[in-house]
Amino acid sequence: MSRFLNLLVVAISLATIVSGLAQVVAPAFVLGVIGADITPTTAHFFAIVGMFMALFGGLMLHTVYSARSGTAAILWCALQKLGACVAVGLGILQGIFSGMAAGVAVFDLLSGVLFLYYLKIIKSGEST
Repeated sequence: MSRFLNLLVVAISLATIVSGLAQVVAPAFVLGVIGADITPTTAHFFAIVGMFMALFGGLMLHTVYSARSGTAAILWCALQKLGACVAVGLGILQGIFSGMAAGVAVFDLLSGVLFLYYLKIIKSGEST
């Protein structure tokens, strides 16, 4: 497998962990960056989303460095990224987030597609 692909997956996983933890620790700041309303309720639920982001980023990182490939974990991490893209995109369309959040949606879309490609490469390596 390509060393570059592994490094890219690790970098995305680390970015997901860090951004998720940022949402946990400072949800109001992150909400402000993406142009959303900041209330105690939105901050609370945004922190919960951040926790799950950090967990999925950790799962993917753990899977990359495991002795055995975790194809199910890779699939679910890809689905989390694609789902996040849809959720953020809907948030933009509904006026919940500003256009600044489009970068987050695009990052999640590309990450999800890359994770699916990574899964394909892992599976093809197992069958040979």
